Amino acid sequence: MAFRTRFAPSPTGYLHIGGARTALFNWVIAQKTGGQFLLRIEDTDEDRNQEAAVDAILEGLNWLGIKADEGYGAGGPDAPYRQSLRLDKYRAVADKLLSEGKAYRCTCSVERLTQLREAAKESGGKRGYDGHCRDLNLGADCGPHAIRLRVPLSEDVKLDDLIKGAVTWDSAELDDLILVRPDGMPMYNFVVVCDDVAMRITHVLRGDEHLNNTPKQLLIYAAMGAERPQFGHMPLILDDQGRKMSKRFGDVAVGIYKEKGFLPEAMVNYLARLGWACGDAELFATEDLIKMFSIEGIGASAGKWDLQKLRWVNNHWIKTLPLERIAADTRPFLEARGYELHDRWVDAVRVFRDRASTLAELADSLSVFFLADEAMVVDAQAVKDLQLPALGLVEKAAEAFAALPEWTEAALEAAGNAVCVEQGIKLGKLAQPLRVALVGQKVGPGLWQTLYILGRETSLRRLNTPWPT
Repeated sequence: MAFRTRFAPSPTGYLHIGGARTALFNWVIAQKTGGQFLLRIEDTDEDRNQEAAVDAILEGLNWLGIKADEGYGAGGPDAPYRQSLRLDKYRAVADKLLSEGKAYRCTCSVERLTQLREAAKESGGKRGYDGHCRDLNLGADCGPHAIRLRVPLSEDVKLDDLIKGAVTWDSAELDDLILVRPDGMPMYNFVVVCDDVAMRITHVLRGDEHLNNTPKQLLIYAAMGAERPQFGHMPLILDDQGRKMSKRFGDVAVGIYKEKGFLPEAMVNYLARLGWACGDAELFATEDLIKMFSIEGIGASAGKWDLQKLRWVNNHWIKTLPLERIAADTRPFLEARGYELHDRWVDAVRVFRDRASTLAELADSLSVFFLADEAMVVDAQAVKDLQLPALGLVEKAAEAFAALPEWTEAALEAAGNAVCVEQGIKLGKLAQPLRVALVGQKVGPGLWQTLYILGRETSLRRLNTPWPT
């Protein structure tokens, strides 16, 4: 069966890690089954909507490689894909439900509803609407009014959840929920159902926090006489302290991880493993994920965000993706640090990328190749430990390197080894003072690689600079 799925974020902020996983799972299962993935913007909450958030959500999805087959930004036969532009469609459905007696007008004031809640709070009774207007058969001329769904008084509302299994609610515990407010604005649960019906959504995969909305939505499907999609409610993502991920406790916006130098391949890889598994597979490309993915592989237990695990996954992709791609992605981080890139900067990326967990770390580690001599931080203790005899070795090596007709790693290594033979020393005795002179530290990347990447002019200048005291 070809799945028709959707991701329907509210534009109230950034693309959250949990939202990104929801979008990913819906997109992947649509791709696997040859179906369609829709993007819909749920922007009926006028007080909280932020237009910039729409752009942030689109940017985050595009960065992850999650492309809508239909929907906002992609177009399609069910446009528009913003709820604020579909108000006439919701009104038509509400009017139909009114005419069929499945909904009714309610003129209860805010003050009366507040009194009901306060009375229920004091008595310990049910804190819901008392059905005051349910059987009054109010007409359109009743004045300001909401439209409420006529909920069955006592009926089992059942769901065979694709992830959680069988779930049942008693309709007696539910209010006659409001479909349209007195100001004419439709409510969330109503518009979601209207859109899913109109857009022929077959499967709804979403976070566990939406489970409480499900019985209300199932009742609306029933009132509309519409076939309902299959639902799967995914477990939450918890932080490393076992709390629901929140910006109060850490970074939860997808865009922050991009800014910190994580790769989209790593984020997709890691997000997929938060609550889903396929055997022992840990590392996989997006195309492999599409082949491997199944709803049956989504677990019922919450996933736990592990930044160190994400860093490990990111390191894998930094090492695995083509060098040209990693260099291109690292370049903005280098330029942001004010580095002037020379013609061997890609070689510098090649040398260091295996050690880096993020592109930001990679850029930091490359500073020795791009900083001006005066900006290089020299380890004073390293200089002190090497003593004066090391200075003579550096001078001899500089002479040998300067005489080379070609500045290649192989030629530099041969010249360095020749100096060691001439002086009767092992390479380590020469390598340490050379590194200190070149990069200011005893340890660093491969010596011959460092000399080659720095180039003849910079290398010889640093090697011939008087030893700091």
